[in-house]
Amino acid sequence: MTELDILKTAILNEVEGFQFYTMAAARADDAEVAAAFQNLAQEEQQHEAWLRKMYQQVASAGEADVAEITANASSPQIFRQQNVVPESGSLEISVYKIGILMEMASLQFYNSTAEQAQNPALKELLHKLARWEDTHLLYLQQMYDILKEEWWDKQGFSPA
Repeated sequence: MTELDILKTAILNEVEGFQFYTMAAARADDAEVAAAFQNLAQEEQQHEAWLRKMYQQVASAGEADVAEITANASSPQIFRQQNVVPESGSLEISVYKIGILMEMASLQFYNSTAEQAQNPALKELLHKLARWEDTHLLYLQQMYDILKEEWWDKQGFSPA
């Protein structure tokens, strides 16, 4: 896979993530859950913009500047335990599970392609994106676990 192919695939990955989280936000019953998914969708858009900028730089000059591409970037840390709404239904639980699977696949993709990349700036950006996806994965997993336990309790599956 060429570096431009890596970037094109990564861009598509972020577009798909944006579309998924936007849909999840629109379908969430709870406003806080919807806001969390909308914020994640916005992060996916930011990642897409970084990747597109790097694609342009690599395609035209073969070099890129990660610091310039990701200037002022920081996670808003929207996925916190206090944002989990225990009354969320099975749709939210399913969405979190799908999000977990997407983030795991993204993390694996960014890590494996970072190893293939020859361009140091691309390698750096892919590692940075992997760290962001790992953070998303951690928070989604924590929220999923809380919601799963609450759902089990409502179904009478919890030990008495």
